[in-house]
Amino acid sequence: MKGRFPQKRLLFRRYSCYKHILRPNLRRGKKKAKMAQIQEYQEYLLDALEVVDFKLIRDKTDIHNDALIFHPAMAHQIFGETETIFGYQDLHVRVLYTAGPLHIYLGVEYGSRVNEVSGGEMNADDVVATIAQSLPDGCYFINLDEFLKTLDKADKFQPFGEKIGEYTRPSDDGSERLFEVYQCDYKVASFLKFFARLQTFILWFVDAASYIDTDDAQWCYFVCYEKYKNGDGQYQYATAGYTTVYEYYAYPQNKRPRISQMMILPPFQKLGLATQLVETIYKYYQSQKNVVDITVEDPSEDFQRLRNFVDARFCRELKSFARIEIVKGFSKEMVREARETLKLNPRQVRKVYELLRLYYTNVNDDKEYRNYRLEVKKRLNAVYYKQIKDLKKMERHKIDTEMMRARLPNMKQRIQQLQEEYAVVEQDYNNTIAKLNA
Repeated sequence: MKGRFPQKRLLFRRYSCYKHILRPNLRRGKKKAKMAQIQEYQEYLLDALEVVDFKLIRDKTDIHNDALIFHPAMAHQIFGETETIFGYQDLHVRVLYTAGPLHIYLGVEYGSRVNEVSGGEMNADDVVATIAQSLPDGCYFINLDEFLKTLDKADKFQPFGEKIGEYTRPSDDGSERLFEVYQCDYKVASFLKFFARLQTFILWFVDAASYIDTDDAQWCYFVCYEKYKNGDGQYQYATAGYTTVYEYYAYPQNKRPRISQMMILPPFQKLGLATQLVETIYKYYQSQKNVVDITVEDPSEDFQRLRNFVDARFCRELKSFARIEIVKGFSKEMVREARETLKLNPRQVRKVYELLRLYYTNVNDDKEYRNYRLEVKKRLNAVYYKQIKDLKKMERHKIDTEMMRARLPNMKQRIQQLQEEYAVVEQDYNNTIAKLNA
């Protein structure tokens, strides 16, 4: 888990991180005295990842159901790089969302606070104010009774936009859970208020995340909901996740959608919803003649694996990706058919080709397996060979390349690097192949 520190870490090596906990009169004292005071209360320095509790609330009884609690994956975007909260013992930070419309409640419960224990010499962090800084104005409650009143209207919550897909997933009791995907745009003001609450999750679960500019008309939104029956037997909706897509202009009257953000809320993970959401988005754009191709903005390793799986599953149905064609090698026909039919860009088509080529390769046949490895390594080594070629060209023009050559690995080093790069690629492909075979 990125950004997480062990419980017994050295908490005071970066004194500047804790200046905010000292009253102004203490800041004028000696540094050693300050450090001693902080260390005296280090049991009041807590790991935010352990004390922040999230819940998605469907009815009022869920308030007391601790089985619904899930914790953030990271907190450095809220509480700083140390991901700590100062000033409390037995602290519980409650971040509650109504399951459908996502109204937010912020509250804290604690056993003791450093303000009273220190006789006013030390101040505890204002946790609610710190979290509230990252929330849209006026979108949260600090009064639990007022928050609970919103549940009385939750049964009237309906998804925004146009329904473009649905699918079912088995539940623990053997019944089926129904999920629906809706596409919406910026023209619906009430949706933008809802989305402002929805995207607050990314600061806790997506590293280096930032809110998108909802005033930009080129954003397109896809939201997944679970449709379920409440205690009265009536259907309600719970928000399960979302994806944002930016529709870039492409000459003359075309567009190039780029998937930007995707998040499935923790209670809905491990259900295959991300795969279904990507497939639904693909089908939505594949039906539009003015779409050139579908790309992804700076995909994480996990998302790239998901993308490879979805694309490979689609490409297996194409004529140019049949086994008899795959074994002949990569072709322009693969690029053409995948782009026209599935809206895949050439670089992604190449990755899918390599994945399916391995899928069809008999790794127990030395010659067949060796030919596959050489073809992938040739692609991986293309950048290195281009750099060498550019250096030779510069040297023919009497340009000094000594410093540039020094930054490049020698042939022995490059062979080792190439083998390591290939091993990672093959392992990723094999993991995807295992999913294809499942």
